[in-house]
Amino acid sequence: MAKSESTGKSAASSAAKVLKSKSASASEKAVAASALGQTKSKGVTSKAVADKASKVLADPKASKAAKSAAASALTQAADKKPAKKAAKK
Repeated sequence: MAKSESTGKSAASSAAKVLKSKSASASEKAVAASALGQTKSKGVTSKAVADKASKVLADPKASKAAKSAAASALTQAADKKPAKKAAKK
């Protein structure tokens, strides 16, 4: 199920900074590219990028801009399964 989220201006700006950075890791750049690619669309972040975004968020060495881009990308990740409805008794 697709989420109705898109990357906002602040997160897009952070993602652009990450892509321009010479010190950003490949994972940080992949996550930033995903977030930036979803600025005007209702795109969904793939599982591979969502995994990288989780690692970027957990990395104490990751920049604030990288974490912002990762958070935006992770917010747009596809749900694994739709929520189950409570059974009626």
